[in-house]
Amino acid sequence: MTFPKDDGLEALGGAAALKLVAETLKNADDGELYIERSQSESLVFDDGRLRSAGFDEGEGFGLRAVTGETAAYAHSSLLTPDALRRAAETCTSILGGNKAANIDVSPTATKTRLYGINNPVDAMGFAAKINLLEEVNAFTRSLDPRVKQVSVSIGSSWQKISILRADGSYYHDVRPLTRFGVSVTTEDNRTSGQGSHGFGGRADPLSYLTQDLWKNAARESVRQALVGLEAEAAPAGEMDVLLGPGWPGILLHEAIGHGLEGDFNRKGTSAFAGLMGQRIASDEVTVVDDGTIPDRRGSLSIDDEGTAPNCTTLIENGKLVGFMQDRLNARLMGVKPTGNGRRQSYAHVPLPRMTNTYMLNGKHHPDDIRASIKKGLYAKSFGGGQVDITSGNFVFTCTEAYLIEDGKIGKPVKGAILVGSGAEALKRIAMVGNDMALDPGIGTCGKAGQGVPVGVGQPTLRINNLTVGGTQA
Repeated sequence: MTFPKDDGLEALGGAAALKLVAETLKNADDGELYIERSQSESLVFDDGRLRSAGFDEGEGFGLRAVTGETAAYAHSSLLTPDALRRAAETCTSILGGNKAANIDVSPTATKTRLYGINNPVDAMGFAAKINLLEEVNAFTRSLDPRVKQVSVSIGSSWQKISILRADGSYYHDVRPLTRFGVSVTTEDNRTSGQGSHGFGGRADPLSYLTQDLWKNAARESVRQALVGLEAEAAPAGEMDVLLGPGWPGILLHEAIGHGLEGDFNRKGTSAFAGLMGQRIASDEVTVVDDGTIPDRRGSLSIDDEGTAPNCTTLIENGKLVGFMQDRLNARLMGVKPTGNGRRQSYAHVPLPRMTNTYMLNGKHHPDDIRASIKKGLYAKSFGGGQVDITSGNFVFTCTEAYLIEDGKIGKPVKGAILVGSGAEALKRIAMVGNDMALDPGIGTCGKAGQGVPVGVGQPTLRINNLTVGGTQA
């Protein structure tokens, strides 16, 4: 068997490592050796100077053996035969005398590549990056005299992974990732405003650092921050809410997406547990998780167990039809894995996680949706949010919002917070637009202490009678 150069397997012992992995996993239902080599860099230019610059380079492996619901996992930052042997002993001792009840078949290998292999850390020299950050800072400040603070960041990473299973099946991927962002604070003689915009993904690194893209990001950040100067305190109460397309899909991701991951439903802790095949939303609502979109931040040529990605339909015309599955939960639930087994690094076990989760287009023009709302709130963009998986209850802060009066966008408001239940919010979606957009490539999802890059998206939505928390006295 031929392996890519520098994949780490030779450092672990080559043929001897293959034999040790097969021996360790022979009585397990599932498992793999996961090898990773990675680089990452982060630069932040803040308040007119380089505030921080960080670079990290690492490598390691994780060995997992699964029997039933028990997963034995051992990892090391040392790619040596001794480290692998100790990991094998640990996994064997944890599983003890357990015997496999249903040995999983290895994933079918795929040759599909959804992105290139160029390392974004090396795409541009350090001095050139600093010059770019300075140029962005100067341009952003020149847009309006009320701009008082500017922060510009570039983050990049490059991850090479290899996965080896007991039967000798081998999987390999190289994953580039780039993220660029601009944050702005504006001030006048009475108040301040904040704005931010970013973009990124897995495409060629230099394609994200063009002058057109970063100037657009700077202008959008300043626009948002200037809107903040005009915003008044948001009213509170129950009202119809208009959600914009694209990034507002983060509400869908948090309030609904996590509840459709396999582990929460197998354990019965999701608000959607036991509802498969039932209507949980308006018949206009169809939601998918799609890890197959080229160059997107949440896409994967293979997941972290070697499974090829899928476009998995979760909700179809209002009915719950699918969950996102890794291999362990799929086996225990008697279904096929969907390519959603993801981990932050070799030091973490894979879990069912989202990739790019979004709602498909509906039939309504956005202008018609807006015009249908007599009085309500237009939530154009979101900041942070929280959700309780068991109840589905969520709280989201609007970073840009406006009042709607007689179908027209009115004055901007600040301090608006959306409060509700994901399951109930689905049922209250009254109109779905035909302008579906994906986010610009900035999302990171947290679960069980692990962060992974994801994508979100949706068309314009009208949600009836959603609770809005405000700051109006």
